[in-house]
Amino acid sequence: MIIKLAAHTVRRRRAAFAGTFLTAFLAIALIAGSGLLLFSVLTARPGADRFAAADAVVAGDRAVVLTTEQDKGDGEVKVKTKSERLTGAPALPAELVNAVAGTPGVATAVPDAAFPVAVDLGGVPVRAPDRAAVVAHGWASASLTPYELTQGAPPGPGGVVLDAALAEGLRIGETVRVTTRTGARELRLVGVAAPATAEGVPGQAAVFVADAQVGELSGLAGPTAVGVRMAPGADAAAVVADLQQRIGGAAAVHTGADKVTADLPGALPDYIGAISIFGFVLGITGFAAVFVLTGTVSLAIRQRLRELALLRTAGATPRQLRRMLSLEIAIVTLVAAVPALPVGVVVAYLVAARFRDLGAVPPQFTVALNVMVLVAAVVVGLLVTLLSTAVAAHRAVRIAPTQALRETMTASGGGRVLRVVVAAVLVAGAVAVLGLVPLGGVYGMGMGFVSSALLLCAVAALGPLAVGAVTAVVSRVVALSGVLGRIAAVMTRAESRRVVGVAIPLTLMFAINATMLIDGEILTRVTADQQAARTALATVRVAATNGPGLPLDVAEQVSELPAVTGSAATIGTRVIVDLAGKPEDYPAQGLQVSGEQALDLGVTAGSLDDLGRVGAEGATVAVSGPLAEERGWRIGARPDFWLADGTRTPLTVVAVFENWRGFGDLVLPAELAARHDPHGLVGALYLRGEPGVAEAVHAEWPALAATDARDPRGGTADVQNQQAAWELMVVISLGFTAIAVVNTFAIATSARRGEFAGLRLIGATAPQLHRLLGLEALVTVAVALVLGCLITGAVVGTFSVAQDGQWRLFADPLRYLAMIGGVGFLGLVAAAVPARLVVRRRSLPGQA
Repeated sequence: MIIKLAAHTVRRRRAAFAGTFLTAFLAIALIAGSGLLLFSVLTARPGADRFAAADAVVAGDRAVVLTTEQDKGDGEVKVKTKSERLTGAPALPAELVNAVAGTPGVATAVPDAAFPVAVDLGGVPVRAPDRAAVVAHGWASASLTPYELTQGAPPGPGGVVLDAALAEGLRIGETVRVTTRTGARELRLVGVAAPATAEGVPGQAAVFVADAQVGELSGLAGPTAVGVRMAPGADAAAVVADLQQRIGGAAAVHTGADKVTADLPGALPDYIGAISIFGFVLGITGFAAVFVLTGTVSLAIRQRLRELALLRTAGATPRQLRRMLSLEIAIVTLVAAVPALPVGVVVAYLVAARFRDLGAVPPQFTVALNVMVLVAAVVVGLLVTLLSTAVAAHRAVRIAPTQALRETMTASGGGRVLRVVVAAVLVAGAVAVLGLVPLGGVYGMGMGFVSSALLLCAVAALGPLAVGAVTAVVSRVVALSGVLGRIAAVMTRAESRRVVGVAIPLTLMFAINATMLIDGEILTRVTADQQAARTALATVRVAATNGPGLPLDVAEQVSELPAVTGSAATIGTRVIVDLAGKPEDYPAQGLQVSGEQALDLGVTAGSLDDLGRVGAEGATVAVSGPLAEERGWRIGARPDFWLADGTRTPLTVVAVFENWRGFGDLVLPAELAARHDPHGLVGALYLRGEPGVAEAVHAEWPALAATDARDPRGGTADVQNQQAAWELMVVISLGFTAIAVVNTFAIATSARRGEFAGLRLIGATAPQLHRLLGLEALVTVAVALVLGCLITGAVVGTFSVAQDGQWRLFADPLRYLAMIGGVGFLGLVAAAVPARLVVRRRSLPGQA
């Protein structure tokens, strides 16, 4: 009986359930889309195996692995193992290659040295499609790969073979320039190679050189891997075991699908950052979806109090009413899921494509469809709606019919103690996040969202208490506008629950999105300010136009120009630090200076003069202020670090600096960085000197770009891409919350048709009702914006102080006002449109 009644109600009152249907549709679509993105990146494989023709591959560590033990008492020991991927690969010793070749069952052992290169033709970069890494190898290792020679001949000394993607538009016999960390060399294109399989090696473009020139070009003392082909009939398991025993802990043996991990780490797609991005997307969309869906369901049930009272009068029990409401919402949610799932798939593809364009995810990232993820999205949506229905119906179905009828006019204020307690716990959680988590670190943006969400939930938990207090002030201001203003003020104060149902989604829309946007703007501005401070002393910034950088020896030659009085060459790299048993990857720079100071890092302790060249005991490092404070490092401390190729080395802290944003947390001697980073190229050379320095550089090295060192566009691409990624996430959230706000206003207004009919019958005109509803909407929107600004101010102000010690409410006042105006305008329009539709004479009961 109840099932039939629920199905009949949904069929006959489709318009009444339209708002809930739309919210459930959007929520499930967003959860499904973001869930697919996270699933896809979590299950993404490194790519095709470049060592496809090898039975096994011997290679050194490709990650730093730390294991810690914690005594939990009673003889129980908890073991934790954490790892962090390297960006480079260590060279294997020559004797290890001989040991592999001499292992019984090994037919051939082929050394492979992998090193990144930049290729150009006459100063014009030769780039791989889809931002693929360009990696060079000795020709002998081509036999391990899917590549086959399709044109020309194998490379001899002075020759090079390019893969088909790189060689497009080039002719055999042309001279190309190949740049590595050891310098730039002119090589003759003698051949073209292409993968024998359709899949190829995604994310990589291959360059093959003569085996005799590998050491000269790469700067490596040995191969980065050794491919193994086993003799026919050999016991593979026994050979692998024997290999591992012979090489000991110097390397590991990779077989099967694990062979791909033996490749150069920097040539493989890195999904670590993408996991964080899509995890955050799921967090934002999931929170907004659950929050809005809960509010919409609660508001829809509240609008049906009169109907529920009549059912109680007819003999329905609270249990029957709860079951009926649950069945109704379940039907609506499941029907909404049918179109929501394909829309969610489309959203996932569109978002993935945009993030690929921004460079936030690897170019080869694709969305993987998974039925379980889609089912989980439906289940989550259904559980949220059912739980929201149960909470909202708990009180609605138990009150007496006369109370329910009376509550359509005035709301009671029960459960205040519980509301206050819940809100206090949520506020305490937000304060703990803002006060205890280092917002100036990598988790600052994410923790800003978490604290905003907690404060928003606290406001929602307080409900009429928080909204009523703000409404009492705002409504009295609106009451000054005249008679209708006074009526609107009384109505909004009397129906505070209705104001809550409409204002909270609007508060969500502003608080969450404004916090993320403003935090991103502040971070961008602070980074730009620190970059300007770093480069204030320099006059010219020199960079390569045909690739990722210039060799260190070229930078030294440029620095010796007569017009140059000071220089600072920087080499970007990565360094891993042991953070209490967890290896953490940090951006770093190799630095080489000469003459007058050309780069100001804002040293607060020690001196960069002590950042000397690499010697037996002279390895040194400068550390950013936040990292030094977090680790407790002082001048003279000598912690261990893992360099880009996995080399573990102690470095003496000689300086602490504050201008680290957009630069790196660690500064090493340039020679040390170049020696251990597979790229090892100078990304930027800052010069200080007499007028005409730029012209002198261009005259001597036409392929180098010499620009104004204080140009804010220099060196900020990563920051701009990060900000663009944040703004894309905001667009996703903003779109959903904007539709939710319009939907909520429509539900709240349509439920007042009887009230408007009564006002028309006693003489109120349509323009008067429009103005009355406009004033009520003005109160509601103002209340939402006040609450949103309070939440945003608390989070943004704390975040700003954590960045550079300055308290800010916003980064750009005009943009902040535009956000307030935009949200306010949306709220007023969302209120006005359904009001005009409902107040039309023929839409009101008894007015036809």
